[in-house]
Amino acid sequence: MSETNAPAPRTGAKQWWGLAVLVIPSTLLFMMLTILFLAAPNMAADLNPTSAQLLWILDIYGFVMAGFLVAMGVLGDRIGKRLLMVIGAVLFGIVSIAAALTTSPELMIAWRAILGVGGAMMLPSTLGLIFVLFADPKARGVAIGVWAGGISAGVALGPLLSGLLLEVFGWQATFLVAVPVMALVAIGAPLLLPEHKDPTAKIDLLSALLLVASLLAIIYGVKRFATQEPAGPSIGLLIAGALVGLWFVIRQLRATQPLLDVRLFANRTVSGALAVFLLSAAALGGVYSLFTQYLQQVQGLSPMQAGLSILPAAAVLIVVSTLSPMLARKFRPGNVIAVGLLTQVVGYILFTQLDAGTGLALVIASFVVTYPGVAPSMALTTDLVVSSVPPEKAGGASGLATTVNDLGISLGVAVIGSIGIAAYRSQISGSLPDGLPPEAAAAAETGIDGAIAAAGQLPGDIGAALTTAAQQAFTSGLNAAGITSAIIAALAAIIAAVGLRHIRPTGQAHDEAEKEPAQES
Repeated sequence: MSETNAPAPRTGAKQWWGLAVLVIPSTLLFMMLTILFLAAPNMAADLNPTSAQLLWILDIYGFVMAGFLVAMGVLGDRIGKRLLMVIGAVLFGIVSIAAALTTSPELMIAWRAILGVGGAMMLPSTLGLIFVLFADPKARGVAIGVWAGGISAGVALGPLLSGLLLEVFGWQATFLVAVPVMALVAIGAPLLLPEHKDPTAKIDLLSALLLVASLLAIIYGVKRFATQEPAGPSIGLLIAGALVGLWFVIRQLRATQPLLDVRLFANRTVSGALAVFLLSAAALGGVYSLFTQYLQQVQGLSPMQAGLSILPAAAVLIVVSTLSPMLARKFRPGNVIAVGLLTQVVGYILFTQLDAGTGLALVIASFVVTYPGVAPSMALTTDLVVSSVPPEKAGGASGLATTVNDLGISLGVAVIGSIGIAAYRSQISGSLPDGLPPEAAAAAETGIDGAIAAAGQLPGDIGAALTTAAQQAFTSGLNAAGITSAIIAALAAIIAAVGLRHIRPTGQAHDEAEKEPAQES
């Protein structure tokens, strides 16, 4: 039989069960980016971290995972994707238990970093094994769509799951929920998934370390500015991070088999789509983390109530993510993404109008407007990037897209979250009530968690005055984050509308591709 008339490889139940083993941990890995947002106040009360340490706990997981994703993809090729996935699942499960038992903020930062390494071991294998598992291109397309949908759902539903767990259990449950999932992966992967390896793959560990070191040095410098540390060391960290990043880029340009093919950024579709998604996800990440704390510390909601308050926005995001590829068939993808980002801008402007006494309905409405705006860039970026490069570079392009996907939210939590902390500290220092004990004042200046804990130990009037001052200062930090995110999202919208305007609707491109063979014959 000719190749064109050969029947498509059969896809059976085992493949679809195998897909479940790949999608469930992928969803959990991205859920872990946001699951601690609602748990932060409870965790802060037990661990007593500084505001800077709390930011590290929230975002170091994403930075480490992003930094090691591509290197772990190559390691999976070398020793076997399934094997590395199982090792990562075991590591993730064990460290999740250790994190749940931790009483030190420094140790919690370390455990979250190691969880990032475990996540990096698993995530590239989940996508790579889909290509091995599904030989039929049509079934493979469905499987990749389910995988991408699982990732979007993980980011959206992390705080909701956190709220449900916190209502019944402590913050420790947000870590322990990973244990049965990782046990499922460790048991199910050898039974349902094939092994795949490429012994010729070369691992460039130095490049992976350079990438992580560059990211962490730059972020640490930004956080030091936010906590009003001396400027000299902070500037030094930023310069050092930039130089290490430059070393990483030069090393990739000189390598015959680079860890991360930075030459792909010369493709305007790749650079434009990734820049848009990085900016839009970063704009959302910082506001998202502050908003979840605002719901609890300022609005006074329980974790369950806060999670349910986020649910309408999460539902709309999932709907918009599903509709975005359909809209991109009729309209230019750049315009679809730009409209979503402009919607985000409106939402961020609404955040600048919130205060400590704003009604809950307006608060929820602001997030419903803001959150789904990231959906078009989230849904369309990977396909735009991978489809714009030659087939032999598709693996590198996919690695870039996945790295940026993971990096965006963590970058927002770090940078925009630091801006929120700086605004809080600037206001709280001048609004503390008279007669406040020095130790209570020092606790209040570390963050709203410390202020509310200190207020609970004070007599009624002065405790209430401290709580009010802290809530107003925190809301001013959320307002500042809203302004920053609005500017970033507006910039991303311009890049999408201008930098991606050459990309035609995907439906038109598909129709033209089908006509070409007919014309040739």
